[in-house]
Amino acid sequence: MKNSLLSPIGDLILIRRKFLGLSLVFAAAAALNIAPEFRFLAPASAAVPVEAQRIADHFSAIKSMSGDFVQSGPKGEQTHGKFFLERPGKIRFNYAGRSTLNVIANGKSLVILNKKLNTSHLYSLSKTPLKLLLDNRIDLSSDRVKAVKEEGDHINIQFADKSVFGKSKITIMFDRKSYELRSWTITDAQGRDTTVKIFNVKQGVHFAEGTFAIDYAANREFNNHTKSR
Repeated sequence: MKNSLLSPIGDLILIRRKFLGLSLVFAAAAALNIAPEFRFLAPASAAVPVEAQRIADHFSAIKSMSGDFVQSGPKGEQTHGKFFLERPGKIRFNYAGRSTLNVIANGKSLVILNKKLNTSHLYSLSKTPLKLLLDNRIDLSSDRVKAVKEEGDHINIQFADKSVFGKSKITIMFDRKSYELRSWTITDAQGRDTTVKIFNVKQGVHFAEGTFAIDYAANREFNNHTKSR
């Protein structure tokens, strides 16, 4: 079975069906692939709430975190596991249960390993929406910000860049009171959502050496062996 996190990451990189994924986060669709309840913003709009940038800055200041996650795919399927994040550009998802997936980003590349399916896929992190979550700073003055939605105790910020990510989008949800990251949703070109919700989060974590390491040589050998079958 293909993992649903592949869908969000795969718009530009030819993975159109079930990640990281860092994703991996999450929902929507319509003709414009943007949920109708979002309040639209002009590209360089000064209408972005000051509170939203304050929340984004708070999250950007957190250089490392770890915790548990639950990932929901476009068909309602769920997986779970542990995640590890280090800014800029590094994240790791260890899937639990029957899943044989590991997703790792090392700041430059992202690899999706599936031992059960005997697949290993390597991509440029800069070509995936997940990069926006892992940047040193989330800049809401950027024209990549497409919408901000304030709802109850949460604020959602939606990003897209057609020239880089195609029609894929990422929506990041924060708690308005604590400023904490709650989830992110990646929407693929077909409007299918993969959402990652996080909990039991610890900040300022120190990781063992090699946590975000990608073995490029092993990845090449694996794929060469697979192609030769």
